[in-house]
Amino acid sequence: MTKFLQKEIKLSAKRRGFHLVTDEIMSEFSEISEIKKGMLQVFIQHTSAGLTINENADPTVREDFESHINKMVPEKQPYYKHTLEGADDMPAHIKASLMGTSLQIPVTNGKLNLGTWQGIYLCEHRDSGGSRKLVLSAWGE
Repeated sequence: MTKFLQKEIKLSAKRRGFHLVTDEIMSEFSEISEIKKGMLQVFIQHTSAGLTINENADPTVREDFESHINKMVPEKQPYYKHTLEGADDMPAHIKASLMGTSLQIPVTNGKLNLGTWQGIYLCEHRDSGGSRKLVLSAWGE
């Protein structure tokens, strides 16, 4: 019989950058241990932060992500019209769309079935984004 679990959690506030949050997510969603074979969807309820999966061992990968995305989507461009919330806001919306708002990860024997060097990143694109809300939905046998 298929189970469906859902929980909303709040991540602690992070500075601007790419942050490994796999452990923070899983510590808030122990119910996932009930799923032997299934999927986890992680959805972020914000338009200026995103999610991605990448390298979980070397922190310089996250630093390089931040450096590169800031060159791809610079602040203070004269063509930005959405500027009332600060110079980092419109670029944050674009960056969040490039990264995406949700991830789908296989669950095997109550654990995320990520690759050896993979982890979930919170991509915080605002200087002061505050805590971020996630909806975690897991389903399976």
